[in-house]
Amino acid sequence: MFLFDRKKMEMVTPERALPGRAEPIPTAETHFLSGLPLKSPVPAGMQEAMFGMGCFWGVERKFWQVPGVWLTMVGYAGGFTPNPTYQETCTQMTGHNEVVRVIFDPAVVSYEQLLQLFWENHDPTQGMRQGNDVGSTYRSGIYFYDAAQAQAAQASKLAYQARLQAAGYGAITTEILPVPSFYFAEAYHQQYLAKNPDGYCGIGGTGVTCPIGVSA
Repeated sequence: MFLFDRKKMEMVTPERALPGRAEPIPTAETHFLSGLPLKSPVPAGMQEAMFGMGCFWGVERKFWQVPGVWLTMVGYAGGFTPNPTYQETCTQMTGHNEVVRVIFDPAVVSYEQLLQLFWENHDPTQGMRQGNDVGSTYRSGIYFYDAAQAQAAQASKLAYQARLQAAGYGAITTEILPVPSFYFAEAYHQQYLAKNPDGYCGIGGTGVTCPIGVSA
């Protein structure tokens, strides 16, 4: 049985969170694979999505491999510390989650298909951890940009919970919240596994299939 530091498994309160800073920390200018500006505006007809599902190195790779995904980037969201550094988030004293922000073409890949990838590529029942990665920075989260995404996320959660329960898993702990402020992670984190193909990737699914198109 795994033994984890209980303090890492608890969310910091706003009054105890690190103060952060007013200015953004430096990040990469362009996407390592596509060369697109990392801070590109969302093109007409495209949409955004944001997910947290464990160490963002492996999560980002899952999404950039999807046809129809135009741009990916990693960062910190859902906490209290403005413009945090990686070292600060690792203390679990910022409240932030490691997340991937995705810009995608819904004519090629639907939001429901991105939800399927989200559910099937991590274990959403583990609370403030993902495998041996422990802390609030590794919690499962879907951060929606509009009411349609919120509805799709909630519907997919209900559908997947039934599948997980049938397979012997417990309750889903995924937070489903309006999209919070997104703070870019440092340059070396962006597309990390493209730069370091043999680098660490701690995410893994349950093996339970999630039905897609559940919001239709």
